[in-house]
Amino acid sequence: MRSIAAALVALICWAGLAIQFSATHAGQHDVGATLWILLRFFTVLTNLAVALTMSAVAIGRKVSPFLLGGLTLAILLVGIVYMTLLRGLVELSGGALLADTLLHKVSPVAATLWWLLFAPRARLKRGDPIVWALYPLAYFAYALVRGHFDGRYPYPFMDVAKLGWTQTAINAGGIAMAFILGGLLLVWIDSWRPLGSGRSSR
Repeated sequence: MRSIAAALVALICWAGLAIQFSATHAGQHDVGATLWILLRFFTVLTNLAVALTMSAVAIGRKVSPFLLGGLTLAILLVGIVYMTLLRGLVELSGGALLADTLLHKVSPVAATLWWLLFAPRARLKRGDPIVWALYPLAYFAYALVRGHFDGRYPYPFMDVAKLGWTQTAINAGGIAMAFILGGLLLVWIDSWRPLGSGRSSR
């Protein structure tokens, strides 16, 4: 059941990514340009990471609880930021709307449920959220460097051209802090959740 559920989560992510690629490619007509656009987004990168990890779990590969916890937190961030800051900013239809639903709504819920039900329990440590926070911070730096050269920023809260460096840095710090606090909550949940495989050393 654990592997089947992981395969389902992976399928959701792969389907969302494939549909998003198709919708974006329809306007670009170039594979390289399409990939360049898509790899700008935290949503795409995180869903890709979840898709690869859940595919590995589905075929029986061992994945560390540390990685599973970090990815769960990251995909939750995708859903929460979308629902609180990004929903409704762009009007979508057709394949783009379906991809948006799969990548921003369905995959965060599915991946979180999988973690709650099947991930090894009581394996996370209090210091893990600090390390996990390096991922969104590294992404933030990557997106800003890209934006500096091509003038396009993936999300309004990191648009240096409109917000300025001070506000952008504050936004980055706020997201990192929220990520750490969310990580601490995840570690706490992991310490008592009844489902998942039993406690053992990392």
